[in-house]
Order: sequence, then C-alpha cells, then structure tokens
Amino acid sequence: MIECAILDIFAHVIHRELIMLINLTDVFTSEGKDRRESLAYEPDFYSFMGNKYRICEKSPLEMSFSNVGTGKVLIKGELKLVLEIPCDRCLQMVNVPLEVAFEQEVLSPDAITDQNEKDEQDFMLGYELDVEAFVNSEILVNMPVKVLCKPGCKGICKQCGHNLNEGECGCDTFVPDPRMAAIKDIFNANKEV
Repeated sequence: MIECAILDIFAHVIHRELIMLINLTDVFTSEGKDRRESLAYEPDFYSFMGNKYRICEKSPLEMSFSNVGTGKVLIKGELKLVLEIPCDRCLQMVNVPLEVAFEQEVLSPDAITDQNEKDEQDFMLGYELDVEAFVNSEILVNMPVKVLCKPGCKGICKQCGHNLNEGECGCDTFVPDPRMAAIKDIFNANKEV
C-alpha cells in the first residue's frame, strides 16, 4: 500500500515536470500587478485532428500577465512557429508559418461562478497556468483552413495516386455525366438482347 502511494507521488512529480506551469497567485491577488515571461515552447510536434505536425521553427514564447480586477488576469503574448503540414491536394509537405498572438482574460478559482467558466479555462490548474495547454488552444485557433503547396496545385490522380504537379499519369480521367446514367442503362440493356 505504501509502495503504491510512493509510486503515485513519483508519477505526479514526473507529470508535473513535463507540464510547464506558471503560478499566477501574485498577479491574481495584487491589484495593478504586471509580470512578463519569456519562455521556450518545448514541443517538437503539434497534434491537430488526429494528425501530428512537425514544428520546424519556433520563436521564444513572450507572455505578459496583468491584474485587471479582483481575481482576473489578462494574458497577452505571441509565438511564431513554422509547421510542416501536407498540402490538401497533393499531400506534399509544406512549411506553414503561423503567427500566434493572443489576449485572454482568466479568472482565479475563487472568482469562477459556474461550470461553463471552469470548462473554458481547462488550461488553469488552480492558480497555475498550464502553458502548453494554453498555447496549444491558441495555435488551434490560428491553424489554416486549407494548405496548398502552390495556388494552382493539381492534386493527385484519383485512380493511381500520382502527383499531377509532376506530370500526367496516363490514367483514363473521363467521368461520365451521372444524369446520363438512365440512357446508359437502356443502351446496355439493348446490347444484351
């Protein structure tokens, strides 16, 4: 039993070391308090919709914390990243620069009045900010809707998967008009007779 408790404590300590936490107690409790931090954004990959994208470049994460009222802190900051994301048409990897600028007000645990407010701040652990979870949610907001290797990307062949930007593949690309399907069925029925 004691061994299990020790293992739980050890796992908690290891887990806390992997999470970058910033204690904001002083900012929450001191009227007019301002604090600045310059941090290294540690992850080498960003996960989005079940996919992992490599982070090729990243700037330091600049953050400021300002007390804007009782139990309220305004978090501002910026981070510049270059993510490696596949082209939506041809699947070739594209380096996509992202400039993530954010400004968000958070509440102290004492100032939260309902479950919705608590759910919206899932990156807060008591008076501590989980920096990675917070920044990941801000990156999500800034993710591009569509990524193309070039504006005129031709995509891939629907039959063989060849990248059409590299030239034609020779597959038959004729697509019959679906409105003519009934006539085609009549012709096929007459062939069988």
